[in-house]
Amino acid sequence: MTAESTVPSPGASPGAQPWDRGLSSVSVLPPRVADGFRFPLRRPPARPASPLPLLAADLLAALVGAFALDETAHRPVLAAALVSGALLLRPYAGRPVPGVLDELPAVCGRIAVLWLGLAALLAAYDPERALTAPTLLLGCALHTAAAGAGRGAVHWRRRIALLRHPRTALVIGPAATAQRVSAALLRNARCGVRPVGVVAEHPDGTGGLPVLTTGEEVERALIQNGVRVVLTVHPAVRTAQGPLLRALAGSGCTLWEVDADCPAYEMRDQLAGFAVRRLDLGAGRRGSAGKRLLDVAVSGTLLVLASPVLLVCAAVLRCTDGPGVVFRQERIGKDGRPFTLLKFRTHRPVDEHEAATRWSVAGEQRMSRFCRFLRQTSLDELLQLWNVFWGDMSLVGPRPERPYFVAQFSKTYPGYAARHRMQTGITGLAQINGLRGDTSIEDRARFDNAYIDNWSLWQDVCILLRTAAALVRSTGS
Repeated sequence: MTAESTVPSPGASPGAQPWDRGLSSVSVLPPRVADGFRFPLRRPPARPASPLPLLAADLLAALVGAFALDETAHRPVLAAALVSGALLLRPYAGRPVPGVLDELPAVCGRIAVLWLGLAALLAAYDPERALTAPTLLLGCALHTAAAGAGRGAVHWRRRIALLRHPRTALVIGPAATAQRVSAALLRNARCGVRPVGVVAEHPDGTGGLPVLTTGEEVERALIQNGVRVVLTVHPAVRTAQGPLLRALAGSGCTLWEVDADCPAYEMRDQLAGFAVRRLDLGAGRRGSAGKRLLDVAVSGTLLVLASPVLLVCAAVLRCTDGPGVVFRQERIGKDGRPFTLLKFRTHRPVDEHEAATRWSVAGEQRMSRFCRFLRQTSLDELLQLWNVFWGDMSLVGPRPERPYFVAQFSKTYPGYAARHRMQTGITGLAQINGLRGDTSIEDRARFDNAYIDNWSLWQDVCILLRTAAALVRSTGS
């Protein structure tokens, strides 16, 4: 749990890149336009290939395998079981250009597990009618052959469609490397990706695709060419151009990281001979339901367990500081939506302007001894469990700030506005790394975006455990 407010360290913001104009200053308080330029262009995400053809191929293969059964009475039951198993075990192709040979080992393995499981269940239910070894082998063989043929036909049709209508792409990185990768992709039309421009800080003057150096040029390329794929060709791009990549992801583009110097066999996926991997910078990913379930379970349990402590704190505050025990303040949450944050009142601001614009009250001399104790132990933050329980916040996430400072930081610190693509939290990766009180806002934004980019439910659990350990030895703020 963290302090109520923060103080930025002076000189924390580095110089902006040429394409940061409009990219890193995206506000979460609409409408705000930087230098008359609005970015990212909000488009619906690119619609992925329909899973129905692969689903149909797998179900048909399961039915073909069922014909190997020699017990007519059990054929309908086992055929239904095979179809159900195909629905559960069907692997999805996640490669840029999938191929049946690439996924054949996984398909064969899952089909074998399916048939062995069904044979074991049938033997346990009716040993006299258990599947014989020849029947089991024939069923697996027919099922595998039919699955390979069906999935091969689906992938072949998709490759033909990509050859006729390749996906347009932008390549980001050092101009020379980006042009080299672009040329290779253009020479290999079978990969289904057609670069239309290079995004670099400075043109290299060697020719090739147009080099885009400003946000306006990037947006124009997205609109005119219908760009839906973005390739990064240098390891430093993800860190140095985080605001740009997040803006492109927000505009509906799919991001891939290309290792221009690594042989493709060292990584799972390849594109025109280059090793590639998918970049997932979005917050709306798998596991969001698990995160919400964790929030409700933990916050609800803590509210019940901590209710005596809350009542005691409220009673003592009422007796020592008078009425107005609960402090309410507007903060900015996910996607720039305001909400009312709850805390125990430890300081009474002079007026609304001070409440909205004063940084920290950690050194406030007018604070009573009990209020100072609440802040040092972070007990004043316990009421935010209600915000978590009702869905305004999460247990783990970027700390929410007041609208005045959100607007200021979004203009000054690259990547700050991007923190609001995930639900704000009581604690976070920045806080457990000591970024509380008078610390760098730039560092906090970097840690918050790193948390979002690499989010996992286990990471939330680890942050909660480290926060609990820190509270034991907390010195407050």
